[in-house]
Amino acid sequence: MGSLFGGHLAAAGHPVTLIDVWEDHVDELEANGLTMETPDGETTIVPVEATTDPHEVGSVDLVVMFVKSIHTAEAIENAGSLLAGADVLTLQNGLGNAETIAETVERPRVVAGVTAHGATLVGPGHIRHAGRGATTIGRYFVENDDRVRELAGQFTDAGIETGVSPEIRGEIWEKVLVNVGINAATALARVRNGVLASEPPGERLVRAAVEEAAQVARAEAGPVREDIVEHVRSVAAQTGSNRSSMRQDVEAGRRTEIERLNGEVVRRAERHGIETPVNRTLSDLIRLAERSDAGTA
Repeated sequence: MGSLFGGHLAAAGHPVTLIDVWEDHVDELEANGLTMETPDGETTIVPVEATTDPHEVGSVDLVVMFVKSIHTAEAIENAGSLLAGADVLTLQNGLGNAETIAETVERPRVVAGVTAHGATLVGPGHIRHAGRGATTIGRYFVENDDRVRELAGQFTDAGIETGVSPEIRGEIWEKVLVNVGINAATALARVRNGVLASEPPGERLVRAAVEEAAQVARAEAGPVREDIVEHVRSVAAQTGSNRSSMRQDVEAGRRTEIERLNGEVVRRAERHGIETPVNRTLSDLIRLAERSDAGTA
């Protein structure tokens, strides 16, 4: 996703540096540019600045965070002087990323958002842009300003349609509810997203997990759309052939983002005295699956 957004911005003429820990990816980006595969064909964007060392970049006016939420704190810690004076935009999945960033970055500079775009890393310097959709951003701790609206315009001009929301916390929660309803269930059952919308056991799991989490969302961020369960089922159906990112992580033996999704829902529920037995069970099962696939159980 970082290559997707960075590639579009670079192609539009913005000075962009991509930062990644995978040296092969960085080397390929610098040597041959970014190959972006879409349903319409392949495009190669050259040149693309890239590095494994954020300290090489110098001062910037915007840092966009796309690392997995489990790595947010480490990425912010390693960013060092890169963060001096810059706005920091998180478009990551899950809850708590903005709060983690704000432990290092002044709260007025934290921008958060959600995006419906999807991308897969095919290989070094090569991504597949599969899903397209709207992106929404907003200041997380303070009111929006001209700078946020300028960023949205720059993203839109670069081919990433972006709007500004005065209620970005609610937008984030809505996406979290989608992830809570789909990711853990598909990972544990080893099914594609569409099964959750087409089979009664899947439908029951979606309803139970989302209704629990929606209670927490209302306590934390205010009103939740009345048709939230149907909305999640609709997303599952529309992405029916997809293997969720959490399923891919479990199958590959990687750590998942469960602690920022269902796990975080459970923790926040406890603060409000809300019972979340289904989300607790899904979280614990994913934790066990992580340990098993890592060879520790």
